[in-house]
Amino acid sequence: MLGPMYLSRAVKDAGHEMKALFVPDPLWLKKIEEYKPDVITWSLMTGNHRPIYDVNRLLKSKFKFFSLMGGPHVTFVPDAVKDPDIDAVCLGEGEYAIVELLDKLEKGEDWKDVQNLAYYDEESDEVIKNPLRPLVRDLDGLGQPDRSVIYDAQPLYANSPRKVIVTQRGCPMSCTFCFHHAMRGKVYKARNSDYVRKRSVDHVIAEALEIKKDYPLRFVHFLDDIFNLRTDWLDEFCERWPKEVGLPFDVILMANMTKEQHIEKLAKAGCIYARIAFEAANDHMRNEIYKKNTETSHLVNASKWIKKYGIRLGSLNMLGGPGATLQEDIDTVMLNVECKVDHPLCSIVQPYPEFELNDITKEMGIAVDHYDDFPAKFNREASIEIDNKQAVENLHKWFPVLVRFPWMMPVAKRTLRSRLLSKPLLIMYMLYSEWMVTEQNILYNRAQGHKKLLDWAPIDFTKRVVTKGFVVIVGNLGGKVVKRMATKLQMGDERVMAHMD
Repeated sequence: MLGPMYLSRAVKDAGHEMKALFVPDPLWLKKIEEYKPDVITWSLMTGNHRPIYDVNRLLKSKFKFFSLMGGPHVTFVPDAVKDPDIDAVCLGEGEYAIVELLDKLEKGEDWKDVQNLAYYDEESDEVIKNPLRPLVRDLDGLGQPDRSVIYDAQPLYANSPRKVIVTQRGCPMSCTFCFHHAMRGKVYKARNSDYVRKRSVDHVIAEALEIKKDYPLRFVHFLDDIFNLRTDWLDEFCERWPKEVGLPFDVILMANMTKEQHIEKLAKAGCIYARIAFEAANDHMRNEIYKKNTETSHLVNASKWIKKYGIRLGSLNMLGGPGATLQEDIDTVMLNVECKVDHPLCSIVQPYPEFELNDITKEMGIAVDHYDDFPAKFNREASIEIDNKQAVENLHKWFPVLVRFPWMMPVAKRTLRSRLLSKPLLIMYMLYSEWMVTEQNILYNRAQGHKKLLDWAPIDFTKRVVTKGFVVIVGNLGGKVVKRMATKLQMGDERVMAHMD
């Protein structure tokens, strides 16, 4: 949750206060009552937006505050601000916008000219979208993200030995399934030279050392879209990281930009896990539909070099592409097998609003009708009406198992069209995904010489499953309670509640 961390840094540096609250929390309403926030902010992604609207509506019925929503969903769907319980939405980057808003609210000044904000004007029945301020050029100038805002609210994240760091904003690629091309072209109308920005190696190392000083930190997960975007930056990083930080880490690489020398340097610097985007084995799907500009030879060579230097190979894949056949999705499994992928990750295509992939599905007549129809999780079900939908969803659950144990393909094929087996397959998928993370943790611990009993694979796996299972169950139960409360508020009809009970 780096977004709130950067917002908190900006807010606190400007002399304001900010806290985070994780729900469900049995005392969440009492905590809000005691803190008396002037502003409550939300970050929305398409799929989780509807429950957030429900929570916001519920809080608006109980407390007085300014409701500000940001994130990718409202950036691309600013009409969300027509909801009477939403005061404004923030489009694009929000650090400077939120500070200006808070300053104006504190002084009692009109806030409706704040750049990056959009609001609904009832008199004209229009959504007023203010101009966007320029993209933040100097990422170092934003300061270090304020991790305390999240870690104080949820010790689960503070105590984790694995922390996320991002070294850049923006991506030069035009992948049709990713928000970057839409953010760059439709929202900011920016060139790659302005949109793609990188933090200095100095700033990144300083962040790692600061985390290491204040919190448990044994390995770092770099979540940049393309870690090897600039060879000069990568060279400096690989030279300094092992000397100044000395922790193992993992990265995401772009196959068509990857050179063997990149992998050799990363391995020496402490990289023990690298992911590359396969997306699809079919060249037409990967390059004409998804616009990855990546040849199969790029994927094979990058995989070969990663394996050669002893780095755990991960892959990013998608199933259920528009126009894809079931056999083509099976071919994607087999490409992973051919490349000997250790840690296959897979999602199901979701053509989100304003993405070019959404336009493609509209032309094909298989687009999602309403934004509320998108699932909250992109690795559960297909949102577009594709052929063999059940088979694709079941193949997705088999995906990591089949890549590691391809001899099970005949068994898997017999289960693909079974709706009855969808839940058991989901459980298998979730458990095996956790086991792959345990394997990853074993590598991190081995790299640092950790041999504690708690790091033993069966114990690590059990601890992960129990912890995540508890979080999921509590989250689902809490979500249902809030939904019932919000539905009751919205409907004003006790019969609805009785029916839901």
